[in-house]
Amino acid sequence: MSERLPSVDKTVELLSQSGCSLQVIRHCKTVSSIAIQIANTCRERGFDVDMRLVEIGALLHDIGRSRTHSVDHVIIGAEIAKSLDLPEPIISIIERHAGGGISVEEAEELEWPVKSYIPETLEEKIVTYADKLVEGGRKVPIEQTIKKHSRKLGETHQSIRRLRELHREFSRIIGDCDDSSCNT
Repeated sequence: MSERLPSVDKTVELLSQSGCSLQVIRHCKTVSSIAIQIANTCRERGFDVDMRLVEIGALLHDIGRSRTHSVDHVIIGAEIAKSLDLPEPIISIIERHAGGGISVEEAEELEWPVKSYIPETLEEKIVTYADKLVEGGRKVPIEQTIKKHSRKLGETHQSIRRLRELHREFSRIIGDCDDSSCNT
């Protein structure tokens, strides 16, 4: 798989050529850096993780922001990735990183192609989680992201539940919480 992935330099070039702003590119680089840290910890804990897929997937996760900053950026990003003939695992990372993932029912409400956009593979989950730890180009606590999304969507929205589940999953894997944040 890794042999079909573009280099880091080529990936950053693709973001720029697609029309991503410097702020989006900075965000993607920060997400990639954090995703690599998480992936390394996962690997140290015995998980099989494709490090290059995580790195390149994290760099490309917001390529759709070259055209829109709405939640539709994941659909547009996947279309851009397909047009660039990027491998399917990259396309899946791009499609599945919004919030804590988007269910079939939510996709239908958004008038997207009807399927699940919830991250499934470890690499998809790592990129999704790392993205929730970054606001702009800086790292933020997951609680801040959950509060922000809760204000927009409502405390009981399924996406908030999925974000909390993702946080608990990575807290168990990487030990990145104290007792209070594991209960977020």
